[in-house]
Amino acid sequence: MAEAKLDKDIFGLSVDNHELVKLAYDAYLANSRSSHAKTLKRGEVRGGGKKPWKQKGTGRARFGSTRNPIWRHGGVAFGRTGEENFTKKISKNAKLLAVRQALSMQNADKVITTITEFEAKSGKTKDAVKELKLDSSKNYLVVVPEKTESILRATNNIANVKVVRPNYLNVYDILNADQIIIVEAALANIEAWLIGKEAA
Repeated sequence: MAEAKLDKDIFGLSVDNHELVKLAYDAYLANSRSSHAKTLKRGEVRGGGKKPWKQKGTGRARFGSTRNPIWRHGGVAFGRTGEENFTKKISKNAKLLAVRQALSMQNADKVITTITEFEAKSGKTKDAVKELKLDSSKNYLVVVPEKTESILRATNNIANVKVVRPNYLNVYDILNADQIIIVEAALANIEAWLIGKEAA
């Protein structure tokens, strides 16, 4: 694989504090979390309209409903409502800096490589595996300038490969990749997005 020159402002930062990267990583996971779980409150549980036993004379504690939260099959106190909001906000500038830091960390670990092109013209998975020289034991992040139909058809069935456009790069995918492959044509888009550098 040919190696292109990588911009030091994106791939050569010195990252002494990982706090921002962790914040962006946690925000990605939190924002991907859905809120479907829901429990029934005592007013939503079926039954319980009749008083279990009379108020006095039985020697037992007084109860007015079997839907009481301390009863088996009763309602749930302070349970999930299905309307929880787990999202975490992070500013645009902080997000872009975190992506640059993550790329710099991976570049320092020799995880990032560049290739001159990846078109997957045949649209066949086996050709894509051969062209990218993939190892089934590794997770790959492939950055392309555009997701063409042939690229999607060739890579959709490869479980350990994720193909993204430059402006969809995120800290989670970058740090979880064992190998990051960047098509040279995508570098200009990465620079324009992360540091506002215009193509020469």
